[in-house]
Amino acid sequence: MSDLKREFEQAVQDVQGLSRRPDNDTLLQLYALYKQGTEGNLAAPRPPFFDFVGTAKHEAWAALKGTSREQAQREYVELVARLRA
Repeated sequence: MSDLKREFEQAVQDVQGLSRRPDNDTLLQLYALYKQGTEGNLAAPRPPFFDFVGTAKHEAWAALKGTSREQAQREYVELVARLRA
């Protein structure tokens, strides 16, 4: 297993143990980076208009289109490290 993969998996666990809940924008960023880092570019259709949370998640993930899985994982690890500091 690569060092990045190991660091990413540790960051996924670490985010569950944060001392305080991140704000909504940061949560969306974490979600999008996680999805891009594990699944790649978004392929799902846009959720219905009144699904505000689903739409926000969809837009956050779609904004990362073209970002490599490795880059998304690096950014996720860096974001979690900043949140833990």
